[in-house]
Amino acid sequence: MLGYICKYAPVEVFESMGVEMKRIEPDVTNFNQAEIRMHPNICSFAKGVLEEVMRGGYEGVILTTCCDSIRRLYDVLKEEFPGAFIYMLDTPRITKDAGVTLYAQRIREMAQAYEKFSGKTFDERKFLKHLKGKQEEQQYAVKSSALNIGILGARANESIKQILQERGANVAFDLTCTGLGRKVLIDEEEVMEGYARGLLSQFPCMRMEQASNRDELIRRFSESVDGIIYHTVQFCDNYAYEYAWLKDWLKRPILLLETDYTRQSGGQVRTRIEAFLESLSAGRQPQKVYRKGDGQMYVMGIDSGSTSTNAVIMDENRKIKAFSVVRTGAKSGVSADRALQEVLEKVGLTREEIAWIVSTGYGRVSISFADENVTEISCHGKGAHYFNPSIRTILDIGGQDSKAIRLNENGEVKDFVMNDKCAAGTGRFLEMIARTLEVSLDELGAIALTSKEKIEITSMCSVFAESEVISLIANNKEKADIADGVCRAIANKASGLLRRVGMEPEFMMTGGVAKNPGVVRAVEEKIGAKLYICEEPEIVGAAGAALDALEKMGRLS
Repeated sequence: MLGYICKYAPVEVFESMGVEMKRIEPDVTNFNQAEIRMHPNICSFAKGVLEEVMRGGYEGVILTTCCDSIRRLYDVLKEEFPGAFIYMLDTPRITKDAGVTLYAQRIREMAQAYEKFSGKTFDERKFLKHLKGKQEEQQYAVKSSALNIGILGARANESIKQILQERGANVAFDLTCTGLGRKVLIDEEEVMEGYARGLLSQFPCMRMEQASNRDELIRRFSESVDGIIYHTVQFCDNYAYEYAWLKDWLKRPILLLETDYTRQSGGQVRTRIEAFLESLSAGRQPQKVYRKGDGQMYVMGIDSGSTSTNAVIMDENRKIKAFSVVRTGAKSGVSADRALQEVLEKVGLTREEIAWIVSTGYGRVSISFADENVTEISCHGKGAHYFNPSIRTILDIGGQDSKAIRLNENGEVKDFVMNDKCAAGTGRFLEMIARTLEVSLDELGAIALTSKEKIEITSMCSVFAESEVISLIANNKEKADIADGVCRAIANKASGLLRRVGMEPEFMMTGGVAKNPGVVRAVEEKIGAKLYICEEPEIVGAAGAALDALEKMGRLS
């Protein structure tokens, strides 16, 4: 079996020789092997391909000259697998007749190299027969019955399309490196030249001569879709630059989705995509009345976070009847059950008397008693608008991630950004600092307010920051000054998120960290504006989930 990664790879040449071809889609948990053999800033896709190949099962890999990371991958593979068929096919930048002739020649040279390696024979007549029987891959199309989403940018793995399909969205086009359906051109006079022409006539990648036409092609494709997911791979600068250019003139909602091709990023990828779809679907879902029993209707929202699980029961008049905040344990489902029982007892209801339950938060899919789940992005938007309709920008700092969300006047999400899979600046980060300072988490924010000396915490990495704090303690720095430095470091990171989403007053802070007065003061000083904080900032997401449940019941005007 030969692996390949690029839509310009001449897959059909090898298939006509009886070779099984597989497009390599990395599905890894770490880059242990790649970190040893490659520079840390090499594209994470290239690292993932190396990890995948080192698992075994490939007799060789076909690469193309698309970027420096893939060239480095070629060098590493040649060194690690001296007996394998590791081939770098130099894909021409030019796509006119000269480029077609050149590519056809290089493909023939590659076939000859594989003949020498494998003992198999390339027969152009068999190749032509194979091309005639080759079915084009499925072409994408716009569907009037669904949200239509286009995918742009660097290579997007299949999980993105799977999430869209699960949520009932239609992939209208895929203009990434995975590309549209392959064009197989048949030319019985010049078989290889016709084949090369078809490969080079695909939607151009960033390095091709036709790349200057990408903007116009993207504009045409994008006219008929509801939104666009722009996918970039970590450390892939070219596509990051294109996104920065496109977002200024492309008149469609666009979600920037950067991934590193590891399984650990799957949760955040799903949350971002689902939140994007929810923002596009605002007002589109038909409402229905759903009631159990003859009395007042009650709904519930439950927010399963990494540090707390919060439940809110609301009646049909949008009044909160009870709420509960419990610490999230090792199993989110168990914590959700506790929150459910606690809030039901407070209001004197049974589960059967709750008309609809919506779950949200990172553990939302693990709550078995919920009727449906919605992302925390949408729920925080609804909840913030409920508590204060003037809010336009939300900063949510939770236990394991941070988010900045921008709303319109109706409380609908217009844009959002999340931090990467890192605990820097989150509740977990503060817990670690509090332990190091030997104070409780509640004390940390309070003592920061008594600071006398400004101390800069230069690292936001939890590991490095802990070492930095230990060094400050060793230098006899006061705990209050260190705590204040930590709060201001968090404020700097939060300010970056807010600026990326757009600083539009009024501002609200949600999540458990909103109870920390030191962080609140530091953020306010950094952004130059007051933060609105409701009486219990941890239940904003759960309240938004309850409001979503009411909408599903058709009870909101």
